[in-house]
Amino acid sequence: MSKLRVAVFASGQGTNFQALADAVRDQKLDVTIELLVCDRPSAPVVERAKLAGVDAFVFKPKDYPSREAYETEIAAELERRGIELIVLAGYMRILTPVLVDAYYGRMINIHPSLLPAFPGVNGIGQALEYGVKVTGVTVHFVDGGLDSGPIIAQRVVEVGPDDTESSLAERIHAAEQALLPWVVQQIAHGLVQLDGRRVTIG
Repeated sequence: MSKLRVAVFASGQGTNFQALADAVRDQKLDVTIELLVCDRPSAPVVERAKLAGVDAFVFKPKDYPSREAYETEIAAELERRGIELIVLAGYMRILTPVLVDAYYGRMINIHPSLLPAFPGVNGIGQALEYGVKVTGVTVHFVDGGLDSGPIIAQRVVEVGPDDTESSLAERIHAAEQALLPWVVQQIAHGLVQLDGRRVTIG
Protein backbone atom coordinates (compact mmCIF):
# COMPACT_ATOMS: atom_id res chain seq x y z
CA MET A 1 0.00 0.00 0.00
CA SER A 2 1.47 3.35 -1.03
CA LYS A 3 2.05 5.96 1.64
CA LEU A 4 0.15 9.25 1.82
CA ARG A 5 2.04 11.97 -0.06
CA VAL A 6 2.32 15.12 2.06
CA ALA A 7 3.43 18.71 1.46
CA VAL A 8 4.31 20.89 4.44
CA PHE A 9 3.93 24.69 4.24
CA ALA A 10 6.04 26.70 6.70
CA SER A 11 7.49 30.20 7.03
CA GLY A 12 9.80 30.17 10.03
CA GLN A 13 11.84 27.97 12.34
CA GLY A 14 10.23 24.77 11.18
CA THR A 15 9.96 22.95 14.50
CA ASN A 16 6.67 21.35 13.49
CA PHE A 17 8.16 20.38 10.13
CA GLN A 18 11.01 18.79 12.08
CA ALA A 19 8.58 16.88 14.31
CA LEU A 20 6.92 15.41 11.21
CA ALA A 21 10.24 14.62 9.52
CA ASP A 22 11.55 12.96 12.68
CA ALA A 23 8.40 10.86 13.02
CA VAL A 24 8.78 9.70 9.41
CA ARG A 25 12.46 8.89 9.98
CA ASP A 26 11.66 6.94 13.14
CA GLN A 27 8.92 5.02 11.31
CA LYS A 28 6.24 6.41 13.60
CA LEU A 29 4.46 8.20 10.74
CA ASP A 30 3.40 6.31 7.63
CA VAL A 31 3.61 9.10 5.07
CA THR A 32 6.19 10.55 2.72
CA ILE A 33 6.97 14.25 2.95
CA GLU A 34 7.33 15.12 -0.71
CA LEU A 35 7.71 18.88 -0.52
CA LEU A 36 8.26 21.90 1.69
CA VAL A 37 6.59 25.11 0.50
CA CYS A 38 8.14 28.24 2.02
CA ASP A 39 7.58 31.95 1.35
CA ARG A 40 10.85 33.05 3.00
CA PRO A 41 14.09 31.90 1.36
CA SER A 42 16.09 32.64 4.52
CA ALA A 43 13.80 30.76 6.90
CA PRO A 44 15.52 28.07 9.00
CA VAL A 45 12.91 25.53 7.88
CA VAL A 46 14.52 25.52 4.42
CA GLU A 47 17.73 24.13 5.89
CA ARG A 48 15.75 21.62 7.93
CA ALA A 49 14.14 20.33 4.74
CA LYS A 50 17.52 20.05 3.05
CA LEU A 51 18.91 18.03 5.96
CA ALA A 52 15.83 15.79 5.88
CA GLY A 53 16.20 15.19 2.15
CA VAL A 54 12.92 16.95 1.33
CA ASP A 55 12.60 19.07 -1.80
CA ALA A 56 11.66 22.70 -1.24
CA PHE A 57 9.58 25.10 -3.31
CA VAL A 58 10.80 28.47 -2.04
CA PHE A 59 9.40 31.73 -3.36
CA LYS A 60 9.18 35.44 -2.66
CA PRO A 61 5.57 36.67 -2.73
CA LYS A 62 6.64 40.11 -3.96
CA ASP A 63 7.90 38.49 -7.17
CA TYR A 64 4.30 37.74 -8.15
CA PRO A 65 1.48 40.12 -9.10
CA SER A 66 -0.98 38.51 -6.66
CA ARG A 67 -1.46 35.76 -4.10
CA GLU A 68 -3.49 33.88 -6.67
CA ALA A 69 -0.53 33.97 -9.07
CA TYR A 70 1.92 32.24 -6.76
CA GLU A 71 -0.70 29.85 -5.44
CA THR A 72 -1.46 28.78 -9.02
CA GLU A 73 2.22 27.93 -9.43
CA ILE A 74 2.24 26.09 -6.10
CA ALA A 75 -0.91 24.17 -7.06
CA ALA A 76 0.75 23.00 -10.27
CA GLU A 77 3.76 21.77 -8.29
CA LEU A 78 1.50 19.94 -5.82
CA GLU A 79 -0.40 18.32 -8.66
CA ARG A 80 2.83 17.27 -10.37
CA ARG A 81 3.99 15.54 -7.20
CA GLY A 82 0.65 13.87 -6.47
CA ILE A 83 0.22 15.59 -3.11
CA GLU A 84 -2.70 14.16 -1.13
CA LEU A 85 -2.45 16.19 2.09
CA ILE A 86 -1.22 19.72 2.83
CA VAL A 87 -0.03 20.46 6.36
CA LEU A 88 0.24 24.13 7.30
CA ALA A 89 2.88 24.23 10.02
CA GLY A 90 3.59 27.86 10.82
CA TYR A 91 2.81 29.15 7.32
CA MET A 92 2.17 32.87 7.73
CA ARG A 93 0.26 33.56 4.53
CA ILE A 94 -3.51 33.80 4.16
CA LEU A 95 -4.59 31.33 1.50
CA THR A 96 -6.91 32.07 -1.41
CA PRO A 97 -9.57 29.82 -2.95
CA VAL A 98 -6.94 28.66 -5.48
CA LEU A 99 -5.60 26.27 -2.84
CA VAL A 100 -8.40 26.21 -0.27
CA ASP A 101 -11.05 25.03 -2.73
CA ALA A 102 -8.76 22.54 -4.46
CA TYR A 103 -7.67 20.90 -1.20
CA TYR A 104 -10.65 21.34 1.11
CA GLY A 105 -10.77 18.32 3.41
CA ARG A 106 -7.15 17.58 2.49
CA MET A 107 -5.48 20.60 4.10
CA ILE A 108 -4.89 20.98 7.83
CA ASN A 109 -3.41 23.68 10.05
CA ILE A 110 -2.02 23.75 13.57
CA HIS A 111 -2.82 26.75 15.74
CA PRO A 112 -1.47 27.61 19.22
CA SER A 113 -4.77 28.05 21.05
CA LEU A 114 -7.96 26.17 21.79
CA LEU A 115 -9.99 27.41 18.86
CA PRO A 116 -12.37 29.12 18.40
CA ALA A 117 -10.65 31.17 21.13
CA PHE A 118 -7.75 33.40 20.08
CA PRO A 119 -7.54 32.93 16.31
CA GLY A 120 -5.07 34.82 14.14
CA VAL A 121 -1.60 35.96 15.09
CA ASN A 122 -0.02 35.49 18.52
CA GLY A 123 -2.57 33.09 19.96
CA ILE A 124 -0.24 32.45 22.90
CA GLY A 125 0.06 36.13 23.81
CA GLN A 126 -3.67 36.66 23.36
CA ALA A 127 -4.48 33.83 25.78
CA LEU A 128 -2.01 35.07 28.38
CA GLU A 129 -3.28 38.65 28.17
CA TYR A 130 -6.89 37.50 28.50
CA GLY A 131 -6.06 35.63 31.69
CA VAL A 132 -7.28 32.15 30.78
CA LYS A 133 -6.38 29.24 33.07
CA VAL A 134 -6.04 26.76 30.22
CA THR A 135 -5.11 27.16 26.59
CA GLY A 136 -3.63 24.66 24.17
CA VAL A 137 -3.27 23.69 20.54
CA THR A 138 -5.73 22.88 17.78
CA VAL A 139 -5.38 20.98 14.52
CA HIS A 140 -8.17 21.85 12.12
CA PHE A 141 -9.17 21.58 8.50
CA VAL A 142 -8.57 24.76 6.53
CA ASP A 143 -11.51 26.68 5.08
CA GLY A 144 -11.78 30.19 3.70
CA GLY A 145 -11.82 31.89 7.11
CA LEU A 146 -9.22 32.78 9.72
CA ASP A 147 -8.51 29.63 11.75
CA SER A 148 -12.19 28.81 11.38
CA GLY A 149 -12.24 25.35 9.79
CA PRO A 150 -13.63 22.17 11.37
CA ILE A 151 -11.63 21.06 14.43
CA ILE A 152 -9.91 17.67 14.22
CA ALA A 153 -8.11 17.47 17.57
CA GLN A 154 -7.06 19.64 20.48
CA ARG A 155 -4.65 19.33 23.38
CA VAL A 156 -4.97 21.35 26.59
CA VAL A 157 -2.05 23.23 28.15
CA GLU A 158 -2.51 24.73 31.60
CA VAL A 159 -1.50 28.35 32.21
CA GLY A 160 0.40 28.88 35.44
CA PRO A 161 0.23 32.07 37.52
CA ASP A 162 3.90 32.82 36.81
CA ASP A 163 3.84 32.00 33.11
CA THR A 164 5.41 34.40 30.66
CA GLU A 165 4.76 34.29 26.94
CA SER A 166 8.10 32.52 26.55
CA SER A 167 7.48 29.83 29.17
CA LEU A 168 3.96 29.18 27.93
CA ALA A 169 5.18 29.06 24.32
CA GLU A 170 7.65 26.34 25.23
CA ARG A 171 4.88 24.04 26.47
CA ILE A 172 2.54 25.00 23.61
CA HIS A 173 5.20 24.09 21.05
CA ALA A 174 5.87 20.77 22.77
CA ALA A 175 2.15 20.00 22.58
CA GLU A 176 2.08 20.97 18.90
CA GLN A 177 5.00 18.70 18.09
CA ALA A 178 3.22 15.77 19.73
CA LEU A 179 -0.27 16.40 18.37
CA LEU A 180 0.48 17.21 14.72
CA PRO A 181 2.24 13.93 13.79
CA TRP A 182 -0.50 12.01 15.61
CA VAL A 183 -3.24 13.71 13.58
CA VAL A 184 -1.38 13.18 10.31
CA GLN A 185 -1.02 9.49 11.18
CA GLN A 186 -4.78 9.20 11.80
CA ILE A 187 -5.43 10.80 8.40
CA ALA A 188 -2.88 8.53 6.72
CA HIS A 189 -4.73 5.50 8.09
CA GLY A 190 -8.10 6.78 6.88
CA LEU A 191 -9.44 7.26 10.40
CA VAL A 192 -10.47 10.93 10.16
CA GLN A 193 -13.98 11.58 8.85
CA LEU A 194 -15.31 15.05 8.01
CA ASP A 195 -19.08 15.62 7.98
CA GLY A 196 -20.00 19.30 7.83
CA ARG A 197 -18.30 20.82 10.87
CA ARG A 198 -18.15 17.54 12.75
CA VAL A 199 -14.95 15.52 12.65
CA THR A 200 -14.70 12.00 14.02
CA ILE A 201 -11.56 9.91 14.49
CA GLY A 202 -11.66 6.13 14.54
